[in-house]
This record gives sequence, structure tokens and C-alpha cells, in this order.
Amino acid sequence: MELGRRERKKQQTRQAISDVATALFLERGFDAVTVAEVARAADVAVQTVFNHFPAKEDLFFDEPGWWTGPARAVREAPPEADPVDVLEAQYLAGTRDRLEVGHLATWKQFVRTIEGSPALLARRRLAADELETSLTQALDERSPDHLRNRLTAALYAAAQKVLEEQLMSTLPDDASPDELDRAQTALENAIAEVFAVLRRGLA
Repeated sequence: MELGRRERKKQQTRQAISDVATALFLERGFDAVTVAEVARAADVAVQTVFNHFPAKEDLFFDEPGWWTGPARAVREAPPEADPVDVLEAQYLAGTRDRLEVGHLATWKQFVRTIEGSPALLARRRLAADELETSLTQALDERSPDHLRNRLTAALYAAAQKVLEEQLMSTLPDDASPDELDRAQTALENAIAEVFAVLRRGLA
């Protein structure tokens, strides 16, 4: 029980640091905020921050779901499922989540913060590489055709980038419910088109 309490306390501290850091980064930009400022705002020591987050970039990219999610979706899918269908469904679900009224503005601000920081852009490229590697490994577990699996993972990573740019360019920050409905239809059509191109390329 004591270990359980200690572990919960550690998780609470980690989450509190992450929440404070995210708010500061989105408000002022990643490069304008120091780890010492994050520690002061979270009321912890600088070393405590580094105990939970080895690098400053880890404070920003605290949720690895976007690059681990595709591989997990493939592993959890039934053996007979087409991997591209699985990846399309997984991406579509994530897009619908972003288009919720409470999430869209924060997500767009998150992307803009990345684009404004060379350090975050470099980390995102590394995360994209990790996505391709983990997705290739998951596909290799289903099929021995490693070359095709590697190509599928690379094409999926490229599709993510194209669709993210599409979402950023077409949606206003303060979209009304009607605008969100129209945008969702347009984006779901774009997702269908992009994945259709991916399928034709693999065929």
C-alpha cells in the first residue's frame, strides 16, 4: 500500500509538472520558457523536473500516443483485418477527437508551438522516425514482406503530415459548430482520398 501511495504521488507530481509546462509553452513559446521557470511555476525543484523528464522537449511531447498509436492499433486488430483499413480508422478517430470544440484551438496552438521552435521540430522528426520504426515492426509481426511493410509505414507517416497540414490550413481557430460540421465532412473526404491513394500505391 505504501508503494502504491508513493507511485500515485509520483504520477500526480509528474502530471502537475506536465500541465504547468504545457500551459507556459503554449502561452509564450517553447524556446522562451526555461526549465527553471517550469519548476518555479509547479512549485518543485529543477532536479525534480529532470527526474520525471530527462530533456526539456519531453515536457512538451509528454503524450506519445500519436506515434505509438498506429502500431498499437495494428497489433490489436484481428488477424484478417487489412492494415491500411486499420490505420485509416485509427487516424479518422483521432481527427474526430481534434475537431471537438474544446480540443481544436489547443491542438492548433500545439502545432504552431512546434513550428515555432527548431528544437521541437527536430524532436517531432525523431518521433516521426520512431512512428515508422514501430509501425514497421507491428506490420512485420503480421506479414513477412518487410519491404512492403516498411513502405506502408513510410507512406502512412507522409499521409499524416499531409493531412495535418490540410487541417491546419482549412480550419479557423474559432470555428462555429456549423463550420466544424462542414470541415469534418471535408476532412473525412480528404482522409478517404489520401488513403485511397496509399492503397493504389501499394497495389
